[in-house]
Amino acid sequence: MKQTNTPTLTLLTMAIIVIISGGCQKAYYGTMEMFGKHKRDILVDNVADARDAQNEAKEQFASALEEFTSVVDTQGGELEGKYKTLNTAYKKSKDKAEAVKDRIEDVKRVAEALFNEWEDELDEYLNDNLRKVSEDKLKQTQKRYEKLISAMERAESKIAPVLSAFHDQVLFLKHNLNAQAIAALQNELTTVENEIGILIHEMEKSIDEADAFIQEMTQQEQ
Repeated sequence: MKQTNTPTLTLLTMAIIVIISGGCQKAYYGTMEMFGKHKRDILVDNVADARDAQNEAKEQFASALEEFTSVVDTQGGELEGKYKTLNTAYKKSKDKAEAVKDRIEDVKRVAEALFNEWEDELDEYLNDNLRKVSEDKLKQTQKRYEKLISAMERAESKIAPVLSAFHDQVLFLKHNLNAQAIAALQNELTTVENEIGILIHEMEKSIDEADAFIQEMTQQEQ
């Protein structure tokens, strides 16, 4: 008879209950800690997820730029197909942007819970020296986190102008399927290239910050 991994099933069952009951964060963290997954570990995991989401978004926007360039540089051809190409690139970019936003919110949520808990527990120390060490470590981690989240939010803020530009161009092409429309989009190419270049640059900086944060948090545990 096949053996069942009871702890894993229990964790899965409890996680489902938490989700169904409204996703209470306190209940979620409590459940995870029962299985040895503390807020610190969850924060590192969430930062890694946010980093990956930004990397995927960076690649998608670079791909969308290639699609846009291909559409406006191609002479002739079926204009409906060009519209569909741009529209697909826009939708994929929008999805990746939403994923980045969600992952950053996950990071902020668990970071707030971790730091609040950490600060509360400082009052529980009877040994002043140990409390001071823990307090210093908290401040160091908070400072590193602020640098990280600033980079993430700065990169995310560069997404909206690019999406807006893509949306306008897709909408324009949808209702103007003619050679003049393609010519008009050609005039926008330099602007789009610049905005995506800035976005990718900020994404790469944010990704580097995430890697550094993860490395530092991991080293603190060793």
